[in-house]
Amino acid sequence: MNAPTLNAPDHDVRARPVVWAFGISRLRDLFFQIAGEYDSRADLRIISRAYDDAVREIEAAEAHSPDVVVAGGSNAAYLKTRVAVPVVQIAPTGLDVMHSLARARRQAESIALVSPGDTPPEIRNFVAAYGLDIVFSSYRSVQDAEACVLELKERGVGVVVGPGLVTDLAAAAGMGAVFLYSHASIRSSFETALEVAEAMRGEAKRRQQIDNLLQHLRDGVVALDAQGRVEAINRRLAEALGLDSARAVGRPLVEVAPDLIGALSDADGDALVAIRGVSYVVHRGPLAGHEGQGGAVLTFQESRAVERLDRTLRSKQLTHQFSARYSLEDLIGSSAPVERVRTLVRRYAKSDATVLVLGESGTGKEMVAQSMHRLSARRKFPFVAINCGAFPEALLESELFGYEEGAFTGARRGGKAGLLEAAHRGTLFLDEIGEMPLPLQSRLLRVLQEREVLRLGSTQPTRIDVRVMAATHRALTDSIADGTFRADLYYRLNILSIALPPLRDRPADVMPLAAELLLQAMDREPRLARRVLDSEAAMRLLAEIEEPLHAYRWPGNVRELQNVIERIVVELADAESTGAEFAPISCEIMRSIAPELFDPSAASPERGQTLRERSRSVEAGEARAVLAACNGDRDAACKALGISKTTLWRKLR
Repeated sequence: MNAPTLNAPDHDVRARPVVWAFGISRLRDLFFQIAGEYDSRADLRIISRAYDDAVREIEAAEAHSPDVVVAGGSNAAYLKTRVAVPVVQIAPTGLDVMHSLARARRQAESIALVSPGDTPPEIRNFVAAYGLDIVFSSYRSVQDAEACVLELKERGVGVVVGPGLVTDLAAAAGMGAVFLYSHASIRSSFETALEVAEAMRGEAKRRQQIDNLLQHLRDGVVALDAQGRVEAINRRLAEALGLDSARAVGRPLVEVAPDLIGALSDADGDALVAIRGVSYVVHRGPLAGHEGQGGAVLTFQESRAVERLDRTLRSKQLTHQFSARYSLEDLIGSSAPVERVRTLVRRYAKSDATVLVLGESGTGKEMVAQSMHRLSARRKFPFVAINCGAFPEALLESELFGYEEGAFTGARRGGKAGLLEAAHRGTLFLDEIGEMPLPLQSRLLRVLQEREVLRLGSTQPTRIDVRVMAATHRALTDSIADGTFRADLYYRLNILSIALPPLRDRPADVMPLAAELLLQAMDREPRLARRVLDSEAAMRLLAEIEEPLHAYRWPGNVRELQNVIERIVVELADAESTGAEFAPISCEIMRSIAPELFDPSAASPERGQTLRERSRSVEAGEARAVLAACNGDRDAACKALGISKTTLWRKLR
């Protein structure tokens, strides 16, 4: 029957290792004799059970099973193969054998030493060293033990030395019996059991800490042994798989989650799997402590989270390289056409639609695009600009779309991200879009439609989130008509449009622009940087040349005006170096540094035009006015004017 549990009060039980000692007859009595020595160190329970009865006792305990079991002889060997709890087998010491054999010699001449299993070599060596005449025998089950004792009796053996089962059988057969174990061997077994229990508790604590860590990870994690069985799984992954994590442990992962078969290849690396309708990026790596044994750890990240992280990282890495310098305040002028542009920039900045900026060369198309970007929700992310007419087709393709390593001769090691990827979450400005070759127009159209880019030499597209702005000084409708520009790309780009007025159509802005450009140029000139001027002083310097500045048609628009101002600054710097004071720029000086301003053929339409030229000017002005009234809608403007789009563009030009 079960002996009472030798333990301290209940609140202290779980703080000490739990040891169950299984023994009957002599071994049980020996357990009781020394159990009191371990009251403070272990929760020790002595149970009079053996073999199947002992197995059932342990299995019935379930969650309250012992940390370790102590048993002797064949009982210990039997339990080792049938219970999951560690079993410490009592081993006789050398002194145990010597004392037992000495006691047996006093009882009879013929002695047998019976061991559960094969007799240990050290015992055979010990007996041989002392020249003792001993019969060695062994057993592996109760039936073996009974047969062994009967055989020894028939051979005339007088005394049997061995564990409790054998000595009880020998005594029942009328033979002498000497119990092999001593207090020392029992104490040694208990000490070993405590060491095993402490080691197991330490491992359990470590596993609990790891499990707690796994439960707090944002990603799903599962650890597998060499056979693919679940060693640990965190709550996040168990919920994603619809599993009970406690029931999954110890079972093959392919059995509890068949959807993951594709992620369970032997090769370490990444795979994409779908779990209950959600895509996950699965990374497989070796499990620490399982080197060469096939253990693995799998981490699961939602593909959407990976994409968001990738977008954020790419944007942060590139923001400092690509940024917008100009804001709407840099757009100088107070004329009605300029105010109209400002209104559209503010309005379109709230949208994420593609914008087409139209205007002659030098009217500030990129300044408008940068201003719109800085007012938009994408202002914290890159503004990437490229001139489509400045590169050969092959180079423009690699710059825009990027390439993989080995895509072509001279490709950079590791490949290169294109400007479309560089503009991720920001704005891509395609200047002179009308100069883009037709093959690249097709690729760009796909990017705009699918929102993904395929690098040269790659088969895996990359998702991007980019707002595209394009600009041109050409009449794209004419390019469509002559087959140099795709109509579908034109309509994909021309969702929103802004037409920038040429400088000749806003003469009231010429002098304020000239004064501002003069101040900026003087700041850049080292010889004039120390001279502090304001807008009024700049206007006074330019007062005498106001008439030729107004009369000139400015075919190069603001860029040409800036060039003329740079020449004026050089004149002012030379005058400063000779000690002369600033004097207003005279027409004589302007004739020498900018003679084109005084060419009658370059004058404004109101001066020296033929009747045909004035007629064209009036028509162009009317066309621009109608286009502005239609909010830039060319279809509506053409309908109001009764002309085609081609004719409208010809008149505007």
